[in-house]
Amino acid sequence: MTTAAMDRDEVTRVRALYDAQTRRDARPDSAAARTERVGAVVRQTVPGLLGWNGVLWSELDEENADAEIAAQIAHFAKHAGADRPTEFEWKLYDHDHPADLGERLRAAGFVPEPPETVLVARTADIAALPVDPPEGITLRVVRDAAGVDLMMRAHSRAFGTERPRVREQILGLLRERPRTIEAVLAMAGDTPVSAARMEMPPGSSFAGLWGGGTAPEWRGRGIYRLLVAHRARVARQRGIPYLQVDASADSRPILERLGFQVLGVTVPYVWRG
Repeated sequence: MTTAAMDRDEVTRVRALYDAQTRRDARPDSAAARTERVGAVVRQTVPGLLGWNGVLWSELDEENADAEIAAQIAHFAKHAGADRPTEFEWKLYDHDHPADLGERLRAAGFVPEPPETVLVARTADIAALPVDPPEGITLRVVRDAAGVDLMMRAHSRAFGTERPRVREQILGLLRERPRTIEAVLAMAGDTPVSAARMEMPPGSSFAGLWGGGTAPEWRGRGIYRLLVAHRARVARQRGIPYLQVDASADSRPILERLGFQVLGVTVPYVWRG
């Protein structure tokens, strides 16, 4: 089954909607976070060690870019402490201005991380794809801390890293805003082999897909595709028209085969003080 691709005009409209809703008018991603527009910048600040701090959107030019960069460094340094280093992310998109903003961030001491491709698809198209669970795999929706711990086990098996900030973020959403998150596990018997989540900010036209890394011995069997389809069906039930993914080089080809299309490229620039 194939889906009709969005034409250039639709992609342009969707990108403008994405910029407006998920960046310029972004809402905090947790109860503890504060999102604010200060001058030409929208940023999120979270107290403590485990929240995401960074710049979501900016409207800069050659005249004010360097001053705004310095202002954000000063802001996040002010919120640092002995137990919390100055670390935040400037999420730069390839259509942001000025054109040399990435060079300016590097000159100010930011370190670029690997680029991610911003992909979108119509929710209805992805939800309609025929997908059956691979043999030996069942899906389990996560509702509590025990399920989140299984998600972290799956993530560790897939990537070999620990993600305490993600754990706290998922727990907080399940506790405080359960309607805004769908967290799901792929289980081989009692063993978690993959985990993913979908975040659904109230009032947004976009559901964000995150995670989906799979244990090495289970890759190539369609588990990632299964997790995408499950979340798409939940988003369709909620009436959310678009799915969005910041895709790695590994997941991008899978998603494009499913019908996702490119909105642009984003590079996380990280300041570590």
